[in-house]
Amino acid sequence: MGSRVRVLAVTHVRPAETSNPPPHDAIKLSLFDTLFLPLTPIQRLFFYDGDDLPPFPDMLLTLKSSLAATLAVFTPLAGRVAVTSSSSGDDVAIDCSDGAVSRGVRFVEVEYAGTAADVRRLARAAEHDAEAYAQLAPAIEVGALPAPALAVQVTKPATAAADGAVVGAVVVGVTMNHVVADGQAFWEFIRAWAAAAARGGDSTEIVAPPTFDRAAINRHPKAEEASREFLRALAPALPKVNTFPKPDNALQRRRTYLLSASQIRSLKHRISLHINGANASASTVPAAAAVNPPTSTYAAVASLVWASAVRAKNALTDATADAYLMFAADCRARLRPPLPAAFFGNCAKSCYARATVGELRDGSSGGESSLAHAAASVREAVREQLADPTGDADRWMERHGALPWDRTVQVGASNRFAAYETDFGWGAPSRVELASVFAREFMAVVGAPEGAVQVSVALDRDRIDGFEDSFMSLLQGSS
Repeated sequence: MGSRVRVLAVTHVRPAETSNPPPHDAIKLSLFDTLFLPLTPIQRLFFYDGDDLPPFPDMLLTLKSSLAATLAVFTPLAGRVAVTSSSSGDDVAIDCSDGAVSRGVRFVEVEYAGTAADVRRLARAAEHDAEAYAQLAPAIEVGALPAPALAVQVTKPATAAADGAVVGAVVVGVTMNHVVADGQAFWEFIRAWAAAAARGGDSTEIVAPPTFDRAAINRHPKAEEASREFLRALAPALPKVNTFPKPDNALQRRRTYLLSASQIRSLKHRISLHINGANASASTVPAAAAVNPPTSTYAAVASLVWASAVRAKNALTDATADAYLMFAADCRARLRPPLPAAFFGNCAKSCYARATVGELRDGSSGGESSLAHAAASVREAVREQLADPTGDADRWMERHGALPWDRTVQVGASNRFAAYETDFGWGAPSRVELASVFAREFMAVVGAPEGAVQVSVALDRDRIDGFEDSFMSLLQGSS
């Protein structure tokens, strides 16, 4: 399809001047950072609508000034991911030198070919218009270094008033190079930026300023060699990076589901009841369930997604075959010594839960058995694989490469990410979504208002309806 957007202006936002010098000229990548070199950047869309939105020029002024103030604190986001040279050969780092930072962050002003009502329909539809979404976030090319760390795009309807006094809807698109930061760090930046904008745009107040020092990660045994191994595999011909191919939107459909707080409580309760009953009758539920801590919201939602996706794969006919859930777990507090919560960078490890296809398709008891097996397997994966997060770093790529991708479901983000608290001064967003996904089959969760959880799903076109049927029946407790 053709472009639905027209670029109005491109500027660059530089960090506001401050008496505090940047903490680093260059930040050497950790093993966690290096793994994200080939990945699609994090791209989030924030939809806002209403007749009381400020005039478009005022919104742009506020967003730019608050971004400048926030970049003065989150300085690496104004830098570049670049090749560096040393006695041991080429390496990659985040260039935060004055020369790199002075270029600033690309800030694109765009109009969408449609009315405010058209933009609102994009925001409210359960079925995503993936082509339109992709055009509402700025692109960052990560296949060749140096690559930008951040870019921003602000889009208004083409039919907005000529003076911008009435826009009716606006979309803020944010693209962050995944090498620079993980999901937790991304949302810390977004929270700080929104808070600065809500205060008027020219200052930012952060209780716990971000820290960028990777030394606590890099000093761990195996960290240095693992990072070099990852770099050799992912970018053997620097400055070129072997990026992962982007999914074809024509082969994929994307939908969003909202789980209310009461639905989540019910889901967690049903899982716990089944695990308790299984323990009492010496069931084959995985051993981690024997301790029987309360089921977390994340484990409950991830289990629902995992079981639903496996049930939708009609090609999985061998009930004894293993199926996997790949999910990212924050390791800041799990390292020894731990990193501060304000650490800005990548510190998330891929974990792999395992259950059989038959266990995840078990239709007894309204599907509780499937959910209980999934939740216990997630708990077991956390217990085993996060006890020493970097202890098996030399096997990360081998384990990832050995996954049977036709039997693997990937879940990203977290219900702890308060996406709908992103208020730039004109209220909460009507919708927050991924602009793009890095895999053909992928699910992302974020926190939603009033204790709800939003689940965004990307699947093959011929599987999305089956997923939805299983998702709703497992949620309601009917198999």
